[in-house]
Amino acid sequence: MTRLQEQYRTKILPKLRDELKVANIHAVPRIEKIVVNAGIGRILQQNPKALDRLVETMSKITGQKPVVTKAKKAISGFKVRQGQVVGLVVTLRRKRMYDFLDRLVNVAFPRTRDFRGLPRSGFDRRGNYNCAIREIVVFPEAGEIGVEGTFGVEVTIVTSAKDDTSAYALLKKFRFPFST
Repeated sequence: MTRLQEQYRTKILPKLRDELKVANIHAVPRIEKIVVNAGIGRILQQNPKALDRLVETMSKITGQKPVVTKAKKAISGFKVRQGQVVGLVVTLRRKRMYDFLDRLVNVAFPRTRDFRGLPRSGFDRRGNYNCAIREIVVFPEAGEIGVEGTFGVEVTIVTSAKDDTSAYALLKKFRFPFST
């Protein structure tokens, strides 16, 4: 069990249960999964051989090998052909999810340049939160590999919360740096 997972079970869960006035302990919101998505089509247009390095970088950051996504349709305005590699996706659960969440909050966000906190507008009215990191180099693992082009990632945190207020309370307990 990871440090953050232990902290959730011993400290966050009881406090959140009292704060949200939930009778059943299983109804208390929890983080179900984290989806990390990266669009890499632009980098591959410049250097088609960079795919292996990008996959390696993403797997170092998340601790899991990403799924390579391909374009379903050809879009001439974006210079995309059908079947062309356009992105990488990783879905994290359980231990890897908590490890990534720990590094995201304690390492990546503080290292982000001109970071003034996360906006509350990232909630989707169903209890999930979306945020983006413009440059992957804020993770120390990405600096070791030396990727040719810099790319960003989108992070979606899927919670079991029914509304944004309870999801906000949950993420606040995990020390997410929301702007006021």
